Amino acid sequence: MSPSEAMSDPKSVAAKAREGGYDVIVVGGGNAAFCAALSARESGATVLVLEKAPVEENGGNSRFTAGAIRFAYEGVDDLREIMPDLTEDEIAMTDFGSYTKDQFYDDLGRVTQYRCDPTLSEILIESSFETMKWMRSKGVRFAPIYGRQAFKVDGKFKFWGGLTVESWGGGPGLVDALTASAQKNGIDILYEAQAVELLYDGIDVSGVKVKHDNQVSEFRSNAVILASGGFQANTEWRTRYLGPNWDLVKVRGTRFNTGDGIRMALDIGASPYGNWSGCHAVGWERNAPEFGDLAVGDNFQKHSYPFAIMVNADGKRFVDEGADFRNYTYAKYGRVILNQPGQFAWQIFDQKTKHLQRDEYRIRQVTKVTANTIEELANKMEGVNPQGFIETIKEYNAAVRKDIPFNPNVKDGRTTEGLEFNKTNWANTIEDGPFEAFQVTCGITFTFGGLRISEEGQVMDTSGKPIPGLYAAGELVGGIFYFNYPGGSGLISGAVFGRLAGRSAGAVATQSSRAAQ
Repeated sequence: MSPSEAMSDPKSVAAKAREGGYDVIVVGGGNAAFCAALSARESGATVLVLEKAPVEENGGNSRFTAGAIRFAYEGVDDLREIMPDLTEDEIAMTDFGSYTKDQFYDDLGRVTQYRCDPTLSEILIESSFETMKWMRSKGVRFAPIYGRQAFKVDGKFKFWGGLTVESWGGGPGLVDALTASAQKNGIDILYEAQAVELLYDGIDVSGVKVKHDNQVSEFRSNAVILASGGFQANTEWRTRYLGPNWDLVKVRGTRFNTGDGIRMALDIGASPYGNWSGCHAVGWERNAPEFGDLAVGDNFQKHSYPFAIMVNADGKRFVDEGADFRNYTYAKYGRVILNQPGQFAWQIFDQKTKHLQRDEYRIRQVTKVTANTIEELANKMEGVNPQGFIETIKEYNAAVRKDIPFNPNVKDGRTTEGLEFNKTNWANTIEDGPFEAFQVTCGITFTFGGLRISEEGQVMDTSGKPIPGLYAAGELVGGIFYFNYPGGSGLISGAVFGRLAGRSAGAVATQSSRAAQ
């Protein structure tokens, strides 16, 4: 057996870890974790990634995403740096626009009600484009999001909402590319390895206790990076921190993100930070399974609601579906749906906007009813008061400003007037059958509360001092998102802060290794 084959063997990797054979241990196996691992490896550090999931479910929440990534760019020349495969024909037929740093700052501040940590926000936004180029250098490929973020107008695709690029192959493609890059760069990965406790003597973190292969062992290292996600898959924590009914939601992604990294850090005095009662939650297929299904991926989401209306069990609208582009409302509307009677809603489309439905509306695993008349539809939508719904449609149709042109590419100001919940953009009457209705509930993506970190990615304790040897990245970093989030910000946040944590941990760890020699 060659050395490389020996290192890929789980028993050999675990033995090396028990002997203190790694400079840096990364807890987690998704986008943030691998960006941290690759960044630490650049400094010459030996790196081990601990993935709690089995190999067939690896990648954390990253594998379940559609792969959209938000970053600042000035125009098509910037995009060509990360997408060199762009053809001249694609460029000619597309208005990519630009998404400046100022626009990113404005969007992040606006949707978080300006509670986002200013230092972390600056790091995120100012580093976003360079981080995309760095990811490209590590073998991650990117492509324009034609199917979900652009509409064709007058023969030309136009992007909207500041979100233009996705990883090739979506979330699975991103995880696979990062995993391959890690293996190519000599980073070891141990699957079904759950970190249960940090090794901490009151001064320094020197590794982790790991449950693997039916035993608990001490894995020693010079630095530990926590990148194991939020606590969205932990029913008890959701109810404790998010509140009543959060035990009833569907988990969009992995079943393995139960807050282990956060708990281990808090146990040694780390400072909690951020919006602990907040989370990213969306409209999700009512009859989806308890956790994400990799065969379906992100297609249980139902995000074309800006071109529809939503009603609750009383048959009443309860939210402004057209308040903003989907990118800026979808992550908070799951909570609104959860607060409705029975924790569900129905999205209703007529033929004028059916063609604007995203791909997820055409999968087999949907709760959908169709009808030729509103009265027939009212009686098919399970759990809905038919008369209340019919009255809602009548009032809504009468309130639509038909004199204002409809344009799905901009906030068109086509509104309703005189309703309790006016639709401020993209209002169209619901009168052209056949009609379609899709039932949704709340699907939680990730939690916003987490750990406080320094500008170097180091975890801070409750007295405001950094904990030597401990770093964090990804969903378990608190202070960035509050109440809501601009679409595609999660992956870029994981990448930016993963790269930062890896660079800082790698530098300290290799320095410690040299000093020990």
